[in-house]
Amino acid sequence: MSLNRGILEVYRTGEPTVVGFGGREILDQIDLSQCRAEIVALVQSHQCKTLAFDLSGVKLIPSGMLGLLASLRKLNVEVHLYNPSPDIAEVLQVTRLNEVMPVHYIDAESEPEG
Repeated sequence: MSLNRGILEVYRTGEPTVVGFGGREILDQIDLSQCRAEIVALVQSHQCKTLAFDLSGVKLIPSGMLGLLASLRKLNVEVHLYNPSPDIAEVLQVTRLNEVMPVHYIDAESEPEG
């Protein structure tokens, strides 16, 4: 059962806390300040050390959202990204954000080549 908190859907709390974007394919209409507030509240209320973002179905993430996720390190939160689309995985690799936020694939067949 997922908890709906507005922008984020919380699939599981604990270590790690697993969140997603509620089936949205494109995240360009998301209010980054509201998203950050939701994440900070989640981290504080559950004392999260690791946030796992499920990107299944997401096709586009604006650079501001990637910056927001990377900035969570300042809160002493480790961010892991799961199941990014091939386009998102390429952006993560080119920007080297995959070195800051580890990328995982639940289904080995979904992992991009290269």
